[in-house]
Amino acid sequence: MAVGSSIEWTEATWNPVTGCTKISPGCKHCYAERMAKRLKAMGQSNYTQGFNLTIHEHVLGYPLFWKKPLTIFVNSMSDLFHEQVSTDFLLRVFHVMTQTQRHRYQLLTKRSERLLELNSHLPWASNIWMGVSVENQDYTFRIDHLRHTSAHIKFLSLEPLLGPINDFDLNGIDWVIVGGESGPKARPMDPSWVIDIRNRCRKAGVPFFFKQWGGANKKKAGRMLDGRIWDEMPQAV
Repeated sequence: MAVGSSIEWTEATWNPVTGCTKISPGCKHCYAERMAKRLKAMGQSNYTQGFNLTIHEHVLGYPLFWKKPLTIFVNSMSDLFHEQVSTDFLLRVFHVMTQTQRHRYQLLTKRSERLLELNSHLPWASNIWMGVSVENQDYTFRIDHLRHTSAHIKFLSLEPLLGPINDFDLNGIDWVIVGGESGPKARPMDPSWVIDIRNRCRKAGVPFFFKQWGGANKKKAGRMLDGRIWDEMPQAV
């Protein structure tokens, strides 16, 4: 759990669940897996199981004690909609979010089928933003699943962007984040893929956030696109 996150589009992270399993190409070089292994080696108590999925009951109440309003990325080290996370625990996480309206919560999943399946059971308070990760054209079905949920703010994380996404519908989508893969084995991202998505967002009036070019040295590669930083956010901000 951290206040002051290095993730460009949020302010804090909250991980009532850690660990995950790979389900699509975007997972291949998972940053959370690398970090979990490092934290385990450092003796961090929440990572004694490494990247095996682990529920952290003691973490559930943390946002209740954060008095300053924050934008919080939920489960930056896992996927809340993982099949090993019980519906009961998932609902308890949502209950904390609805109790703390001063915060803004951002959730991301690749498991959009389960998200849609549970949609009618979830208390979609206005401070809960829901997003799906899409790495290439093959996984745009996740966008359709998200669109049919009752979340007030719906967003896309097209990261790591591993190929062009030439056919997708932005209807009902409130925000788009794009980023390249980072790390020692990072797969390259073609600038034309990013520019095409940026142009689609501008045409549709959807806020566009360019997170990073990525690569082995993401700081050196930077975040500039066409001579500027793109930090657009939904109007709800």
